[in-house]
Amino acid sequence: MVFYELFCISRTRLVEVNMKDLVKQTSLIVLNKGGVVRSLKPMGEKDLPYRIRKHQEYHVQGYQWLMQFDANPIVVNELNKKLKVDPRVLRHTVIRLGSKLEDVVTSAEKTGTRV
Repeated sequence: MVFYELFCISRTRLVEVNMKDLVKQTSLIVLNKGGVVRSLKPMGEKDLPYRIRKHQEYHVQGYQWLMQFDANPIVVNELNKKLKVDPRVLRHTVIRLGSKLEDVVTSAEKTGTRV
């Protein structure tokens, strides 16, 4: 499996239940296909660097969150398709960090020494 990071910007005026549902659905896509979700990190509401038009509305703020996961490329394609049409998502990107988690961890983190 390959180690990926998903960065997602969602609408800000979402009810908390809708936001949790979006994160849950995204995680379930990975988990149901045999992947592993390593971490979820909410980054909060932030001003966007430029105005985004999505679903016939302009947005100047977005709720940002990160998800790190292990999965195969087929899962990433399915995830991209689902997030592209979801009305709650303004922008998203999936970045391949390495073929294994060990590729991403620095040597200092591997040995437990401090830099």
